[in-house]
Amino acid sequence: MSEAVNRIAEPIPVTVLTGYLGAGKTTLLNRILSEDHGKRYAVIVNEFGEIGIDNDLIVESDEEIYEMNNGCVCCTVRGDLIRVVEGLMRRPGRFDAIVVETTGLADPAPVAQTFFMDDDVRAKTRLDAVVALVDAKHLPLRLKDSREAEDQIAFADVVLLNKTDLVEGEELARLEQAIRAINPSARIHRTERAGVALEKVLDRGAFDLQRALENDPHFLDHGHPDHACGPDCDHDHHDHHDQGHSHTAADIHDASVQSISLRAGPMNPERFFPWIQKTTQIDGPNILRLKGIVALDNDEDRYVVQGIHMIVEGDHERPWKPDEKRESRIVFIGRDLDREKLKRTFEACQA
Repeated sequence: MSEAVNRIAEPIPVTVLTGYLGAGKTTLLNRILSEDHGKRYAVIVNEFGEIGIDNDLIVESDEEIYEMNNGCVCCTVRGDLIRVVEGLMRRPGRFDAIVVETTGLADPAPVAQTFFMDDDVRAKTRLDAVVALVDAKHLPLRLKDSREAEDQIAFADVVLLNKTDLVEGEELARLEQAIRAINPSARIHRTERAGVALEKVLDRGAFDLQRALENDPHFLDHGHPDHACGPDCDHDHHDHHDQGHSHTAADIHDASVQSISLRAGPMNPERFFPWIQKTTQIDGPNILRLKGIVALDNDEDRYVVQGIHMIVEGDHERPWKPDEKRESRIVFIGRDLDREKLKRTFEACQA
């Protein structure tokens, strides 16, 4: 009995799925809704009609929520995302996870922010990962002509480099470098027809910085070899970035999104907290993501901080281990950020 109660109380993981039109989101969503994976997913899509869901899969439907014959459901966002999520939470049987698909042109930030900001939704769900699908064949063009395509990569925790069968091996390596130049900490999986094991996309805990750090202590280190791909990846990794910029990727992508990685010693909390608040208020529109582990002076615990645009939150994590270097590291991914100013003001917060 108590186990069932615990299970009900556990917040439900939410995956935000983003990607340009034609990148393969529909293929991935149809797999989630039709495969015999033994999990119950709720998939929230913008326009039900746009997504080619086979009517044979639908068992019963009410106005917004469609039952699938594998126990999953699909529902449309005609109105407010919060209202749809609350409607789902009231349904008996509940779900193992929720997947929210953003439109091809959409910035995933407002969707992710919903799960940060609304207290009711936040009590019952937790943002698990932002997953971006990228069309390998058209990525170079997209990065040249679309700010949204670049933002989707910058914002992602997991990137599926899809349609790899349409691109030669050397070109793929260059595409991966271009992705890493925009977002050094995302995990990249190479796929054809969105053929990735669902557990590599769903319930990753990638947005949960504490869990990400447990899985990979070097999560915030630039150029760390494990980042690029999942454990199933079999190609070499080299450290392709210098301060978050890739040189060989320049022909694909003249980056307006940059990643800035800062390091310093332990922080004076009375300086650090006003600094992070002020920085996110001033530069918020240009900050796509920020993630950091901070050593606070006279504090035995690591302090983990992360944010989207102007929303920033932090929490004490586990205690520092005796063999760990007590330093503060923070990564900003954004546009038109002043690296020198961020570095100078961050370092000025040191104890």
